[in-house]
Amino acid sequence: MAKILARFGKKIKEVGPGFITGAADDDPSGIATYSIAGAQYGYKMNWMTVFLLPAMIVIQEMCGRIGMASGRGLAGTIKKYHSKRLLFMAVSLLAIANIINIGADLGIMAASMQMIFGFNFYYWLIITGVLIILMEILVSYKKYSKILKWLGLSLGVYIITAFLVKQNWGEIAFDLFIPKIELNLGYITTMIGFLGTTISPYLFFWQASEEIEEEIMENKVKDFNSKPDVKPMAIKKMGIDTKVGMIFSNLMTFFIIITTAATLHANGIINIETPQQAALALKPLAGNFAYLLFAIGIIGIGWQSVPVLAGSIGYAISEAFSFKEGLSKKFNKAKFFYAVIAIATLVGIAINLLGINIMQALYYAAVVNGIAAVPLIAIIIKLSDDERIVGRFKTKKHSRIIAWVVFGFMLISVLVMLGQMILGSKFF
Repeated sequence: MAKILARFGKKIKEVGPGFITGAADDDPSGIATYSIAGAQYGYKMNWMTVFLLPAMIVIQEMCGRIGMASGRGLAGTIKKYHSKRLLFMAVSLLAIANIINIGADLGIMAASMQMIFGFNFYYWLIITGVLIILMEILVSYKKYSKILKWLGLSLGVYIITAFLVKQNWGEIAFDLFIPKIELNLGYITTMIGFLGTTISPYLFFWQASEEIEEEIMENKVKDFNSKPDVKPMAIKKMGIDTKVGMIFSNLMTFFIIITTAATLHANGIINIETPQQAALALKPLAGNFAYLLFAIGIIGIGWQSVPVLAGSIGYAISEAFSFKEGLSKKFNKAKFFYAVIAIATLVGIAINLLGINIMQALYYAAVVNGIAAVPLIAIIIKLSDDERIVGRFKTKKHSRIIAWVVFGFMLISVLVMLGQMILGSKFF
């Protein structure tokens, strides 16, 4: 047993930003989105976990390559090679959507902790938010990246939960590979929320910057905006790490959907607004153990994903305004960067204190992410194919095709949703 744990620990040490990014994709708000999809539509949206996986891999690899080869984060690269208007539009949308996500995640975590441990909701909200800020500022990047990796593994509880309930594996297999798209506003909007939660702009900015953080930690470069000497083996390692992270992310999405589909949807519970409701509904249907695991998963991944959300805002805004950035720096060397992280997290806390409808805000944030991702994907494809930026590590043709396919799919989905909103049912 000791040998198995030692090997497992060694494997965890080998994974990096790609795995952390993939795990952060299933943040508490993501769990909420996938739980709602499973409760409302059963297994019908599971096909998206297969359809989106290749696109997630190639787009995140592109972001990783941009960061590694250029020595700049995504915002810094856009700033140098595209218009400032485009940069500020992208950063503004990112900041708005991320802060809403942070607020939602902190609220969901606090409610889950109250549900399990008792005490006041606001006690857990403030304690969690403040501790996350302090950890990002005070803990060194080397230690913090290890913490984020281990916290990402908390999502593994959803594998166990899925097998604690009775599943229709034949129906799961059919819906996994045969898409069932319903042309109505509810389905299309949920699908765009799913897209925005799965292929999220904050993941693009985070991974590009974290690849540079890794190069700084390994003494390959001194700081951001330093041109690194990248070896093909390093690009290959980043690609493997990204594949592992995205596969892990989509597997967890799959298990969350089939858990809620087999319990909530199968028993006519289709209107849920929070993952806590999903956890509580599991109690009479699948037992206390399933309920506890579902809630623990929310708390664990929240501790991992909120820093990623806040950190990606810190990187993007610091690069946009040419301030020093980086979790590898001490506070006095990157005050603006850490101030942005702290403010974003504090605003997330304030959203809950002001009594704003978090789940409604989150719903729109996911849609904003889905809309914002469309132009960003096009920009990333172009940047990752620009020799001035990535040198000899340009994107391969098949990866570009996959990325353009998902770009087209997301663009059409957004247009259909807007058409439905403006014209109603007459649109079809």
